[in-house]
Amino acid sequence: PAHQLNLYFTMRITSVFDVVILVGLKLVVSLPISAFAFVPSLKSSRIKKVMPLLHHQNNDRRAFVTSVATLPVFTAITSASGITPEQASKSYDTYAETYDNLDGGNVASSLGIDEARRNVLSMAKGHVLEIGVGTGLNLDSYNFDAIDSLTLVDISEGMLSQAKLRIQQITGAADGISVKFVQADATSELISLFGENKFDTVVDTFSLCVMGNNGAKRCLEEMTGVVKKSGQILLIENTRATNPILGYYQDITASTAADMGGKGCLYNQNVGEMIQQTNGLQLEKEVAFAAGLFRSFTCQKI
Repeated sequence: PAHQLNLYFTMRITSVFDVVILVGLKLVVSLPISAFAFVPSLKSSRIKKVMPLLHHQNNDRRAFVTSVATLPVFTAITSASGITPEQASKSYDTYAETYDNLDGGNVASSLGIDEARRNVLSMAKGHVLEIGVGTGLNLDSYNFDAIDSLTLVDISEGMLSQAKLRIQQITGAADGISVKFVQADATSELISLFGENKFDTVVDTFSLCVMGNNGAKRCLEEMTGVVKKSGQILLIENTRATNPILGYYQDITASTAADMGGKGCLYNQNVGEMIQQTNGLQLEKEVAFAAGLFRSFTCQKI
């Protein structure tokens, strides 16, 4: 429901990424996006009001949301590249200790994210590789009885430190299972680090958007390389919304949102198409939730 989405992204208002979704929902309910497209007289004044707030988000988040919610649509559609591995490592080290406040919580659960984690990650089996592990939010959703080993990869040492703390809190569940933590760039280093055909399952949740479109494609190739033939790749990702108006709004704001505080996340990616374009990878199942803002993908190496 729209009120749940509004509540969710208002609570997560630490980035322009969240603002844009909130704005998109408002436009879907109220005014056609095209009504704002040709109002040049408003542009400069709106920008002046919003830009100072971009640097002081923590001071008055409600004022920030209000200003951005009235910002006219003038961003051109561009091809964004996300953030570099070096930028990701540095920035996510900074976010590590508070990141769970962004991706977790009761409202996130009401959108189906927690249920998606449980449904998808319970299928993980054998020797499992998770890339972009972050703080380890997925660890509670694994069925450790079906897992022989777990290798957790992230480009941020700060995130890995938080994941190490979380694995210690899973009392008994992971006993007897080999768990390794590896700092690496999943867009280029998986095959060189682990070799080909090494894992029965490869997992990623909400990482592809940060890699940019080209980086996400390279990451899918790396994941396909390290998973065994007939092995599975399990994904939950930010995606372009099912609603065409909100999807269009995502398209015209994705680059700006990523650059202006969205932690590099391109939230309008067509992940299903990327999967279909990855050699040796077959899309078995795709499930959309929260109006298609998020999707889960079950894939098999062929």
